[in-house]
Amino acid sequence: MRYGVVILPEHRWPQAREVWRRAEDLGFDHAWTYDHVAWRWLRERPWFGALPTLTAAALVTSRMGLGTLVASARLRDPVVFAKEMMTLDDISGGRALCGVGAGGPDRDVLRTGRQTRLQQSVRYAEFVALLDALLRQDPVDFDGAYYECHDTVLQPASVQRPRVPLCVAATGPRGMRLAARYADMWVTTGAPGVFDATPYADSVRLIKEQTAALERACDEAGRNPSTVRRLLVTGPSIGGVLESAESFRDAAGLFEEVGVTDFVVHWPRPDFPYQGRSEVMEDIADALPR
Repeated sequence: MRYGVVILPEHRWPQAREVWRRAEDLGFDHAWTYDHVAWRWLRERPWFGALPTLTAAALVTSRMGLGTLVASARLRDPVVFAKEMMTLDDISGGRALCGVGAGGPDRDVLRTGRQTRLQQSVRYAEFVALLDALLRQDPVDFDGAYYECHDTVLQPASVQRPRVPLCVAATGPRGMRLAARYADMWVTTGAPGVFDATPYADSVRLIKEQTAALERACDEAGRNPSTVRRLLVTGPSIGGVLESAESFRDAAGLFEEVGVTDFVVHWPRPDFPYQGRSEVMEDIADALPR
């Protein structure tokens, strides 16, 4: 099991810097931040850009992976985003993690207009396919419904080869097929679109079903399911994990039994959402690899 933490990009850098440093000191394998223009309940509060934040974090850490959780196909241009991820990979010395998602209908500034679920799915598939090729430094000729580029090669190559790892968020059948084809890591938050946290034990069955669906999609794609890591983000719909060090260890163990390989929590905040005690992060440090 590997362990990760989501740090919201809500603080000015002198304060945020200490949280990112502390996350690495505690032993987290990877740290992530949300990629939005503004976010849900914190829309009236300070909110900083994901890629500049991760770049700054790369300069004050040396070991843990750094990623977007997740970049939205509704907001990001795949060519520009691939270039930014390559740059983050270079600055971090090969620690970038490219987390991507389809994006919901009510997020941020909707530059793409209203889309049906099928249209969102097609756009997301094109977005991921282009990222995969561009990050591999392949010459790309692409003429899709939403994206077009010709003889495009990004220089330089990613530090990580064959490319920066793709972390694909998916829950439905189309998304699972996309993850099976392209993902180094599959990402789930449990129940899709749900932000009412329930006790973590109540979600074990759902995560087991989702991991089984991923494995079926891998089998259909002719891919060994063990080559895809499975990242679970707790907090949005899976609650109680950070009540204590004991609950953290218990939850991690339960989800590891049903196939989760990467277990992610949110850095506690003083108020809603993800309210909790920052001291608990010190308490769980013994469960983290050093």
